[in-house]
Amino acid sequence: MDFTFLDYDFDQTTNLASFRYKGKDDQIFTETIEFTSSAIEYDQKVLDDALFFAFIVIGTSYYKAAPTTSVNLDANLTKKQKTFFDQIYQEGLSQFAFENNLTRENLAHFINSEKENPTPKTTNNTDKTLILLSGGKDSLLSAEIIRSEGKPYEIAYISSQQNYPEIIDSFKTPLIIKRHLDKENLEKVSGLNGHVPVTLINEAIAIIEAILTGCSRIELGIGKEGLEPHAFIGDLPVNHQWSKTYDAQTQLKDYLRTYIANNIEIGSVLENYTELEIAKLFAEKCWNKYGQQFSSCNIANYKLDANNRELKWCGHCAKCANSYLLFAPFVEFEKQKALFGRDLFSDPEMARIFKGLLGIDGVMKPFECIASIEELRWAYQDKLPGYGNLPFEIPN
Repeated sequence: MDFTFLDYDFDQTTNLASFRYKGKDDQIFTETIEFTSSAIEYDQKVLDDALFFAFIVIGTSYYKAAPTTSVNLDANLTKKQKTFFDQIYQEGLSQFAFENNLTRENLAHFINSEKENPTPKTTNNTDKTLILLSGGKDSLLSAEIIRSEGKPYEIAYISSQQNYPEIIDSFKTPLIIKRHLDKENLEKVSGLNGHVPVTLINEAIAIIEAILTGCSRIELGIGKEGLEPHAFIGDLPVNHQWSKTYDAQTQLKDYLRTYIANNIEIGSVLENYTELEIAKLFAEKCWNKYGQQFSSCNIANYKLDANNRELKWCGHCAKCANSYLLFAPFVEFEKQKALFGRDLFSDPEMARIFKGLLGIDGVMKPFECIASIEELRWAYQDKLPGYGNLPFEIPN
């Protein structure tokens, strides 16, 4: 049974986009996304091309229920489009493949025609930046940098909850984009589950919002990430952070210029900074403002239907441990203890998580957006006074 991309549409009256797919046992999935009102006269073809890209990327959330090698898509793709879409459904689903004992050969392969690349299109967008903000350190830092430049900007928050983090109001009332996954029909399918390239999904959604609101640049708040795979399945690198890698981001930028609009930029002011460098900058520029309000913990804040108005840390997951390590050389112990309630290094229940982060005893690197082993080892070795010690040796 093939996975079928059925159709998509956009209601200009309600600013509601709909995306429909057919999967296992002819189950129909419909995802809807509520966008803000249009601020400018936009090119309908530009919007349609952005919707088509979102149609492809969002499909990963439903394809994973019953993955197949071949997919049905009523569209003539160029070779470049086919290559990128294959990567989205292979590299982008590599963690999903690892968790479900699949290989690259089990994942989707798109078909291309001899269609040539289109003539680049130009929108009517203004000189304004759309900043994707989540409440984590990277997005807050990038927003702070852009605000300090004095250039016009809008804040966007993509939500599957009823609330958004209060810290975002420190910048500007956000444009709320509401994503409604078809959870009801997914629950009806007895299939597989696992990680999808959610960052790329959010970027595809942000491109549509930029077109509707007249922004000429999209700020992602992404640093130099994802260079270190967790494992390999044959020639397929298993990477939780594939969407954030240089290769994925380069292809996204090229796709946007070639197939959607050549005068909308997407990227990050942090793209040349490592996670450790970002932690240092955040400690210097943002900690006094946001140190008690931000969080990078997914478990405490970003599960479906969670109330994340006030951001928290669970204090027991890999993301919490990763942040604790990154800030240890730059933030006094008592300030981190105030967030986590204890010294994580001295908690024996956290030892295995830290082994995975630091590459000790063959423990696998956790499936999270985290820093490299080398960076985290350096951070631990250079931690400020007051922090405890882990119960194992860290190689220099």
